[in-house]
Amino acid sequence: MAEKMFRILAINPGSTSTKIAIYENEKETRRESIEHPRSEIEKYKAIADQYPMRKDAVLAFLRSAGLAEKDFDAIVARGGTLPPVRSGAYRINRLMVETLRDRPQAEHVSNLAAMIAFEIAQGAGIPSFIYDSVAVDELDDAARLTGLAEIKRRSLSHALNMRAAAIRTAARLGRPYGELNLVVAHLGGGITISVHRKGRMADIVSDDEGPFSPERAGRLPALALVDLCYSGKYEKSALKKLCRGAGGLVSLLGTADAQEVERRIAAGDRDAELAYRALAYQVAKGIGELATVVDGEVDRVVLTGGIAHSKLLTGWIEKSVKFIAPVELMPGENELESLALGALRVLRGQEAALDFDVR
Repeated sequence: MAEKMFRILAINPGSTSTKIAIYENEKETRRESIEHPRSEIEKYKAIADQYPMRKDAVLAFLRSAGLAEKDFDAIVARGGTLPPVRSGAYRINRLMVETLRDRPQAEHVSNLAAMIAFEIAQGAGIPSFIYDSVAVDELDDAARLTGLAEIKRRSLSHALNMRAAAIRTAARLGRPYGELNLVVAHLGGGITISVHRKGRMADIVSDDEGPFSPERAGRLPALALVDLCYSGKYEKSALKKLCRGAGGLVSLLGTADAQEVERRIAAGDRDAELAYRALAYQVAKGIGELATVVDGEVDRVVLTGGIAHSKLLTGWIEKSVKFIAPVELMPGENELESLALGALRVLRGQEAALDFDVR
């Protein structure tokens, strides 16, 4: 009997683009990254205000592909900054849409994805899902505490790509994901690291408590940051922008482009080399930090994300962490594929989708 074909639409908004792909089972049949110039994005006061423009871009993509909404079996969207959720698939419902629109945990463009998917799917009478939201929270209880009673750690990370890389690593090893201990680092414009203990993401290093990245300042000395906050040099919004968007390589070298940094290094720029080595150093330190969560019993260290394409950077990281476990390289973000394959497992009955409810 021929295998049933499921056609899936995957949607992943980025800061200045909307990435869309069509999958027929595991095969990607069409992909597009619709660019939104910064001049256009800056017209909108809040991220939620971009919703009509982004939805129209998705519908225009479908028309260009000669497809209608009803031609799909499901739509899957990047999961936004919801209250803590479990890993895997959630059905998008009206409560989820209202939460992302009116009460998100943080302002992030990924919040738009479920809104777009839900409205399009409702009109076509097909299901819509999110998969591995950035708010996936499976932290150990001890991992939630800080040294201040007023502050609890939150789990916000590149869960989608990191869990997908972990699952692919398990497949490469011919072992169930639920039997392995893995430390996975997502290396992109932001950097987060996670430890997967027997199929559960038991702890993370978030992008504001670990390595700096091309655009983010990462972990900062607390007292020095307090002094900066009260220095009178920055308004609150400007200081947040300094930490997320204008930090990291942008602050140190004036660029977020890792390829440009490597060109500078090749030309003999010692400041560029020191900053890039420091980035690798801090990633390796974060990997070592999370290895302790599983008592050092790590089956693999996995490096993924856009700048995992850099042989220079990953070579430095691997040299520092290979004593912990062998290192697997899975460069690229692979987010559309991860979304589509997650939805496919639900449609095939291999995974159950959860119902979102924060009440």
